[in-house]
Order: sequence, then structure tokens, then C-alpha cells
Amino acid sequence: MGYPALVRLAHQTDPSANGRVLLVFERDGMDGIPLYVRSPGSQDWHFSENVTDQAHHGDASWQLRWQPNITELSRASGSLPAGTVLLAANATGNDAKGRVVAEDLQLYTSSDGGHSWHYRSSIIKGGGKPSEKDNHGVWEPNMRVLDDGRMVAYYSSEQHKAEGFNQLLAHKVSRDGGLTWGAEHVDVAIPGGVERPGMAVVDRLPDGRYVMSYEDIDGPQNGHVYLKFSRDGLDWGDAAMRGTPVQTEAGAWPAASPIVKWLPVGGHDGVIVVLAERAGGGGDPGGRSMYWNNDLGRGPWWEAPAPVQKQTGNIHAGWTQALLLQKNGTLLHITSSSTDKAPADLRGNVILYAAATERFDRYEAEDAARHWAVQIGDSTASNQQKARVAAWPQGRLDFSVHVATSGSKSLRVRWQDLGFTTKPLVRIDGHAIAGGDDRNDRDGWHVTTFHTTLQSGDHTITLGGEGHALDIDYLQIDRSGAVAESGPNA
Repeated sequence: MGYPALVRLAHQTDPSANGRVLLVFERDGMDGIPLYVRSPGSQDWHFSENVTDQAHHGDASWQLRWQPNITELSRASGSLPAGTVLLAANATGNDAKGRVVAEDLQLYTSSDGGHSWHYRSSIIKGGGKPSEKDNHGVWEPNMRVLDDGRMVAYYSSEQHKAEGFNQLLAHKVSRDGGLTWGAEHVDVAIPGGVERPGMAVVDRLPDGRYVMSYEDIDGPQNGHVYLKFSRDGLDWGDAAMRGTPVQTEAGAWPAASPIVKWLPVGGHDGVIVVLAERAGGGGDPGGRSMYWNNDLGRGPWWEAPAPVQKQTGNIHAGWTQALLLQKNGTLLHITSSSTDKAPADLRGNVILYAAATERFDRYEAEDAARHWAVQIGDSTASNQQKARVAAWPQGRLDFSVHVATSGSKSLRVRWQDLGFTTKPLVRIDGHAIAGGDDRNDRDGWHVTTFHTTLQSGDHTITLGGEGHALDIDYLQIDRSGAVAESGPNA
């Protein structure tokens, strides 16, 4: 199992259907794409049906199987009214030995909130066994509808190898609601015949732009997640440019099978969140952290523990995940995970879900720029990690933070001494902040709170220890404005 995707219905003609959540994912075998439903107000999921291939007229060698993407039209597209649910997925054709030899990225629609499905079109077709180097496969459809109703399908393609591209990201546009598709446009293509940008996911930002996440397999840092930005969802700039790397100041970066999600929390610009299968550069190799940024992708990224603490004993565990901000303010997270019983068994994976209230005002110490400091694992720390910092002035952590709103702020520092009397020191843009109210916290930690006024914008907050070394867990800045003032139209 893997590749979950979900949508909460909000544009149905039957008001009672709004709030239903539809979940799809990959499952081993030839039974189609499983669809699960959660009713409004419920926390439980129930199986609805397997959505099956309708284009190959009962041919048992073909089935709708891989990389499902589900979304709802917020506006009309061609003859499709607002409220139509779209399901795009990869139908595969097998040879006599059951090996995949062909792919067909198909689009299905539902006009009744996901109860019934109708084949709409084929976006693009490919072929060849995935294991063969010269295959020309197509993968991973991701759907968006632009403000003018045009439908866009983004996907990965291996059909340009003779031109020097091992795999690239491209899109097609439909002007008639997905009945027919125009020419292919290339979005990310790294020359040289080695790198494999893949798994594009696109979301809308509150300033009207679009953001795309993707994995750069076999790049300089294998699997590193990059973002690209577009004003219209169609022009993503120079295709040979990788874009913006998602990375903390300390150098941790998410890797492989990413998703990007904009969340309307924490101020007008909200928060961009990236989830991935694993991480490098000191990040959790199990991919159990979310990476977030509250400056529309500018500047460094920060980690927060994901609601589901998945296991990744095989490559398909955590292969694309799903996030949904719920009406009660909690963040629903759905991912595939391996199991204790058989972590290496691809067919033993399970789909897990959990909801949690996430803090996007907590800056983990291990993510800050470190000077005479080192990252150490600690199960009592906020994200299972802390920074051990040498005594001031050699030892310090620099937090480059973006403050959404001006005003009085409380800065909370969670720290421990190493057996010698010390206390945290705080400087903001080079100016010392006096005082601090100290209290004991669990597991031998202290929390010291400093009070100051911060203007909106970018600041450097420096933490260290007076006289002796100390461990720092996090810096937390109370935020103003828990919900974004505006959001994207899509």
C-alpha cells in the first residue's frame, strides 16, 4: 500500500454531502483503486468501492492501479460543473507473465460526490517495463484547475531519454474539462541523462502563485526535494533550473516522494508544509518530520513532528502522503507505513492516519545555524533531537525567523544544563534581551520566557549559554493571528 490522496468536499449541490472526505491509495493487486469515505462529523472511515478501469473494455490485463490523485472542482471546467470530483490515476497493462509493459494516465469524474465514476479521457500513454532503462513510462498525475476553468495535468515522463533527459516533469492543458488534451509542456528537465525529477505536486499560495514540489532522484543529493513557483500554473521558468531547495539552516533536507501543502495558519501568508519519505543532511532518515516555512518559501525551513510517526522499513512506506487542515484546527495526516512484524515486506505495509494540533511557531534548535554546537538525539526533546551548545561567545545558535505580525512577543527557550550552573542568553538582531522568567519542565528541562517587541519581517535570534555549555531543545515565538486572513481561490 502507498500513495494516499484525499479531498474534503465543499462544492456539492447537495449540502449534506459537503464535509465528506474521500481517500484513495494504491493497493497491491489488480482490483482497482480503493476508495474510502469519512462522513461529516465522523472520525471513522468505511470502504466504498474499488474504482476500476473503464477504458479497456474488460481486458483483464489492464487495471487502474497506481498513483491516484483526487480533487474537487471549485469552479466549472468545460462541461463539468463545480463540485465534480476528479480522479486521475495510472492504469497499467500487463504481459502474459503479469509484468507491467504499458501505462495510461486516465481521468475519471464523479457528479454525485464519489458514489459513481465515469471515464473521461486518457491524458498520456507510455510503455515499457519500469525496470528497463530504455522504458518510456509515464507516471504520477497531479490535477489542478486554473481560474479560467482550464484543467492542467502534471506528470512525470520517461519519453525524452534520447534527448538527454532520464526523466522529466511536464504538463498538458485541457480547455474542455478534460475531454481532450493539448501539447506537452516541459516544466523541469535536468540535462545529462542521469537525474530523475519526479512526483510533482502543485498547490496554490495566498498571493495567487502556484508552488510545485518534486524529488530530484540521482541528483547531487539523491532525492532532495525542490520547489518551483509559477504565477499562472503553466510557466515554471527555465526547465533546467532545479528551483528552491527545501532545507534547514543546519543542512537537513527532506528527500523522495514529497508533497507540498499550503495551510491557512499563522498569519496572512500562512505556512507551506513539505512531507517526504526520508531525509538527509542530519534530518530523520525515517521521514517522520514535516518541514515548514511561513515566508512563502523564502529563507530556511523548520521541522515539526508529523502526526503519524510512520516506519520506513521499505521504499514504499511513506511513498507520497496526504494532509488536511480540519475545521477544529487539527492537521490530519495519512501515510503508508511498514510494520514491526515485516518491515521489509512491501505487501505488508498499512495505511495509518492521525490528527494533531501542530505548532508552526516552534523553531527546533537542531535546525538553526550552529556555531560550536552539535546535534544530539534525545527522546525527551520536542522533535527527538536537541543541540548541545558550547559556552558563550564561541557557542551559539542563530535562528533566522520570519515574523508575520508586529507586536509584543513571548520567546520561550527550552533548555538543560550539563551539571554546571548556567542560563540561556538571547540576542535579537545583535541586541541583548534581558531577564527571563524560568520554570522547571518535565525530564529535567527548563523553560525560560523572554518578553520583547518584534516588528513583522525577518530577524536573527541568537541563543547561547552564560558561562557554561547547555542543551537547547527549541525556541518558541508566540504568534499573533492563528488563522490566515485570506487564502487561495483554488
